Amino acid sequence: MNEAPNDFPDSELDPHEAPARKPRKGLYVLPNLFTLAALFGGFYAIVMAMNGRFENAAIGIFCAMVLDSLDGRVARMTGTQSAFGEQMDSLSDMVSFGAAPALVAYEWALRDLGKLGWIAAFVYCACAALRLARFNTNIGIIDRRFFQGLPSPAAAALVAGSIWLAVDAGWGPQTHPWLSGVMVFITLYAGLTMVTNAPFYSFKDFSLKRSVPFALLVALVLLIALVSSHPPIALFALFCCYSLSGYVEYGRRRWKGRHASLIATSTDEPDEAGLHG
Repeated sequence: MNEAPNDFPDSELDPHEAPARKPRKGLYVLPNLFTLAALFGGFYAIVMAMNGRFENAAIGIFCAMVLDSLDGRVARMTGTQSAFGEQMDSLSDMVSFGAAPALVAYEWALRDLGKLGWIAAFVYCACAALRLARFNTNIGIIDRRFFQGLPSPAAAALVAGSIWLAVDAGWGPQTHPWLSGVMVFITLYAGLTMVTNAPFYSFKDFSLKRSVPFALLVALVLLIALVSSHPPIALFALFCCYSLSGYVEYGRRRWKGRHASLIATSTDEPDEAGLHG
């Protein structure tokens, strides 16, 4: 009789039993379905912008933002996280919150500005790529309560929200030429804010399983009522406030003499006081 392989004790071997097959490698459907739906929202926004339907384009970006916020939570709740899902999510974010807002803004107001217009759109798109790459490489060495720089979905919402607000009011670059200059500012502001070190609250420490004060529930009801009353104005105002909150937090930390950034300049040796201060 042949000797048993060294990997198994003799008592566990059955000479008549076929060797066990390796489990098949597969993909989890549910979280990746949300990711693909978010990717579709970004693609839909690009197609709508190419056809001059900018309100639909803005709504597509907002839908992608909602779906993107769900895929990670669904994966954690169902225990279906995977490396494939993480990479898929990043690629989807690049399309929905990087390329799509830049192209929608360019088609709506930046095209007529010539070189300045496409440069502003490219800066936004490039900053979104840099922000996503930095986020992926800094996972585990940064305070999870805050984002380092404006999150790409919020930046996309700022750009798309401004377009949705103007279209809803019946304004356009043809009738109001100053809107092109405003769009350049918003696009550059959103793009460059993504790559700053300003700390933006991540809401990751908010748990649905944790008890909350009754006043918070009332505030959420009022927020939902406010947004539903007139979504273009409410959403644009909401994300304007959020896009400024990081600089307010940055200034507050500097005023108190604390570390203002979330991570050290060199990621090889992170400044622990800076991470949690």
